[in-house]
Amino acid sequence: MPINEQIRDKEVRVIDENGVQLGIMSIREALRIAEEKKLDLVKIAPHANPPVCKIMDYGKYKFELAKKEKEAKKNQKVINVKEVRLTTTIEDHDFNVKVKNAIRFLQDGDKVKVSIRFRGREVLHPEIGEEIINRFIEMVKDYGIVEKKPKLDGKNITAVIAPKQQ
Repeated sequence: MPINEQIRDKEVRVIDENGVQLGIMSIREALRIAEEKKLDLVKIAPHANPPVCKIMDYGKYKFELAKKEKEAKKNQKVINVKEVRLTTTIEDHDFNVKVKNAIRFLQDGDKVKVSIRFRGREVLHPEIGEEIINRFIEMVKDYGIVEKKPKLDGKNITAVIAPKQQ
């Protein structure tokens, strides 16, 4: 935002620090008023005709913006997508380990992408892979909801499970 001498317009609409419109005046007069109040003249609406400038403490304004941005960042929850890969020939114990890992990811608030990659002739029987993914979804249904249903995409079947909201 242009401030004080950086403003190059001849005339501007001026608003004082309390939000009261002072009217349209030359830039010199607006700068004089701002200096008398020991504040800055800040251009807040450059595309208006004439441009709108506000008399304010620019340092304090920037500090408040940074504070709000920091507060908004603090309240954000970053959601990661963790991937669990299965095969069509997975054994029961390995399957249960993958389910436990997925449950842990869901409890931590992360999404889980479940995928099965078909190798060789396995692609001729996609129903086997779909059956395994459906069994996986059934095992984790208490901890998450299916966001994207199992879908065959080339040589892969993928599904996305999102954590349940408490």
